[in-house]
Amino acid sequence: MTGLSRDSAPNSPIEPSGDCDVPDVVALSAPIEAAAFAPDDVARALARGVCRMLGEAGQTCLFEFSLRNGRRADVIAMAPDGSFTIVEIKSSVADFRTDGKWPEYLDFCDRFYFAVPEGFPRQLIPQTCGLIVADAYGAAILRPAEEARLNGSRRKALTLRYTETAGRRLMRLLDPANPL
Repeated sequence: MTGLSRDSAPNSPIEPSGDCDVPDVVALSAPIEAAAFAPDDVARALARGVCRMLGEAGQTCLFEFSLRNGRRADVIAMAPDGSFTIVEIKSSVADFRTDGKWPEYLDFCDRFYFAVPEGFPRQLIPQTCGLIVADAYGAAILRPAEEARLNGSRRKALTLRYTETAGRRLMRLLDPANPL
């Protein structure tokens, strides 16, 4: 995966960063003004930026995806090769410290990231997890996620659930009155 460039997102406050050892990673030049948004709005903005970045890398994304263990991933992305990435959005330090459910997502993805706004204390994010800094217009991978490949049966079940969820959501857009 690579970060966004100004050419790929002309209205994005994203500038290339030379202080990161991950190739093609950019840093955000203008953080989300957290005081201007409710926490859910900040999380939604971060998710949008993350999905823009993942989409540019050829992945499709779903928000609020229910996993078989009863947990709900903030963002799940499927790559063309069938691999899955889960991104847990943390809009603030308080949000990060009060939510310890993220280890329960690891069995449902090949890569796991935290996405945070610029200015978030990065040292809080476990070194074993990938790190993304995002805003409403884009995102940058600051630390790649370790890869832990799903087994074949879990991947098949997750792929079917992903496609069914995407299909149902599309049907609701086309026919909101359909109870599905």
